[in-house]
Amino acid sequence: MIVPASSHQGGDDPRIAGHLRTLADCNQRGGRLLSLVDLLEAGTVNLPLAGYLAAVMRRGSSLLVGARPGGAGKTAVMVALLNLLPPDVALRPIEGPVTLREGLADTAFGQACYLAHEIGQGWYYAYLWDDQARAFFELAGRGHLIASNLHADTLVEAQAQLCDENGIVPDHLRAVTLKVFLRVTRGADFKLQRWVNSVYESDGEQDRLIWQLAGKGRFARMNESAVVSRAEEVAARAFLERRRARGERTIEQVRLAVCAEWV
Repeated sequence: MIVPASSHQGGDDPRIAGHLRTLADCNQRGGRLLSLVDLLEAGTVNLPLAGYLAAVMRRGSSLLVGARPGGAGKTAVMVALLNLLPPDVALRPIEGPVTLREGLADTAFGQACYLAHEIGQGWYYAYLWDDQARAFFELAGRGHLIASNLHADTLVEAQAQLCDENGIVPDHLRAVTLKVFLRVTRGADFKLQRWVNSVYESDGEQDRLIWQLAGKGRFARMNESAVVSRAEEVAARAFLERRRARGERTIEQVRLAVCAEWV
């Protein structure tokens, strides 16, 4: 059950309350929104991978999360990572062409993260396709932060859907720093298990595979990050370990800690 925005922890701080409301609006399936601590405990990521992802988001990075099937956890992962954006970055959902025009006219780069619930067809709130999708990725090309998810299992599938089907400029797609793809399987008990399958990082020129699922619950580092240092990753891991030690795992608790510690 989603806690009403007015009763969220941090409700006295309009910046935190607004952030939590925007994340809650992404929740189309009900239930409690998951934090990166939850995903860590569920085995979707391990601690080194979680530390890397947290460190990159702490820098203020654009984000795409992909998986072809519905229910794979795209929105859950996207929300968990957006919750780690710097405290001074405001989430701004795309509510239609007006928001896109305002964003393209905005010169305050990095102060907002423009959020599309999905790159997909349909008249759903904050879904983008065709010309609106092109304008959305143009925001990234101009230096703004963007975040969304899409039905694609691999980087190649994402490029085909975005650049070939929607005409998005490849340079604009490469402006998105973090591209995370998921894998979901059903066990013998019929329960779904979700993992991060691959993580790509872009320096603006090319996407490089940084992490790859190497087996059930095992993740292999494929390349060093060009965005964050190992020291930053270690600091982010320590941040997550403090949350676990203190029993702080909800989206609200983690966001309060981000705003208290990541200044």
